[in-house]
Amino acid sequence: MARAALRAHSAWTVAAVLVALLVASPILAVLIGALRPAGPAWQHIVGTVFAEFVLNSALLAVGVGALAIVIGTGTAWLVTMHEFPGRRVFEIALLLPLAVPAYLMAYVYTDLLQFTGPVQTWLRATFGWQWGEYWFPEIRSVGGAIAMLGLVLYPYVYLLARAAFLEQSVCLAEVARTLGCNRRQVFFRIGLPLARPAIAAGTGLALMEALADFGTVQHFAVRTFTTGIYQVWLTMGDRVAALQLAACLMGVVALLLALERAARGPRRFHNTSSKHQALTRSPLGGAAGAAAMLACALPVLLGFLLPAHVLLRYALTEGDPLFGPTILPFARNSLVLSGVAAVIATAIAVVVAYGVRLRGGLTMRAAARIAAMGYAIPGSVIAVGVLVPFGLFDNAVDAWMRTRFGVSTGLLLSGTMAALVFAYVVRFLAVALSSVEAGLARIRPTVEDAARVLGRGPGRTLLAVHLPLLRGSLLAALLLVFVDTMKELPATLIVRPFDLDTLAVRVYNLASDERLAEASTAALLIVAVGLIPVALLSRAMKRTGHG
Repeated sequence: MARAALRAHSAWTVAAVLVALLVASPILAVLIGALRPAGPAWQHIVGTVFAEFVLNSALLAVGVGALAIVIGTGTAWLVTMHEFPGRRVFEIALLLPLAVPAYLMAYVYTDLLQFTGPVQTWLRATFGWQWGEYWFPEIRSVGGAIAMLGLVLYPYVYLLARAAFLEQSVCLAEVARTLGCNRRQVFFRIGLPLARPAIAAGTGLALMEALADFGTVQHFAVRTFTTGIYQVWLTMGDRVAALQLAACLMGVVALLLALERAARGPRRFHNTSSKHQALTRSPLGGAAGAAAMLACALPVLLGFLLPAHVLLRYALTEGDPLFGPTILPFARNSLVLSGVAAVIATAIAVVVAYGVRLRGGLTMRAAARIAAMGYAIPGSVIAVGVLVPFGLFDNAVDAWMRTRFGVSTGLLLSGTMAALVFAYVVRFLAVALSSVEAGLARIRPTVEDAARVLGRGPGRTLLAVHLPLLRGSLLAALLLVFVDTMKELPATLIVRPFDLDTLAVRVYNLASDERLAEASTAALLIVAVGLIPVALLSRAMKRTGHG
């Protein structure tokens, strides 16, 4: 029996390693392809726009990171540690911008704030101003892109920072107050340092999403690595130059992750006290309460309520004129692709996470870490990496069939739904893996011992015991991957078949042509689906929070 159990455990290890290699293949393809000799397109890029790519990407990362930290950490501290009017509503409402893709924000605010938009038109009509007689911030700029991305990405920091504040010992804050610290000093000397790992993790997620963004920076005409990859691949037709740009972007991502780990160093931030008390919030009244309400209301208003209102108004007054024959097939494509990707990603996550649980050695941990790399890589990079190995496979099969049978097979995988689903799985496997691992961590190891005594192997134990206990985690993984896939734009634009469009592509195409009113119908469908994980997160925080 011991040998059978060992063989079963080894089978899970081999499966996890194979999955890791499969998921890592696009990333390895990018790195290998980038080593090829540079062509004239790459030399032209280096001599003209490469410095602009670097500068804009750096400004985007710094600006979005700062905005996400200020909004996310500040609002998390307010709703966790203080009592003020509307606090219970803001606890949930501050998560709502997660449901809005950044490119939708860009389309809405461009329509509102451009020269011919309602805001500037009202200013000119009210004050009698003419063109050139007043200054108004340019929305289509690096600053505008930072504002749009910061408003939809700060919830990453808010979620993790609030969880960290809830877990901190109340005794520490009480001791600080007895030593004469006021509210501001308690925040900067106690709360903020102890929550540093959570804030850094949330900021890292926001930075990865900002660097991976395509729709926002493309609409604002801000040149970054992501837009450069898309243009070089599809416009200039130079695969090697696109791979080299993708490798540069992967290097930036790896540098950010390394800096975050190095900054944390060997320090530990967990609570060493075994004494816990119920959280008692400090009441805020008068001007302080009004300021707290305003600080929490502005991100919700600008990041969700205003864009949702604009989209709803356009959808009700104009909307897509071809709603039936146009939107419904796009919605069907989005639902099918997202559903298939969610199921496959969750199934792979179960295999990898269960393998780590059975044999948590170096090989298994490395396999799980490799499998989770995709979320830190922009969709455009993964798209390029997917097309390279798939293209090599198609060409090899076609050449062999021509030689043997004189028949051309054409493209079997490239430009198909299978390639697009694979790109989605590589991109969002980490989301499913984190949920499944968290669920397995709550199951006692004695479950495997009891199943082994009853003669159950790892596979039968997983099916009969673990999967029923993991229902909630599996549902969360499915929904989160489903919604992220619905919103994914760069990978879809590059990998999709020519005759297949999704809701995200429909919105992008219409909004790029300045037809936001027609794009509003598809945009609202994406936002409505995005509210599902927000509701799940709100329920989870209500169940586990101390407040």
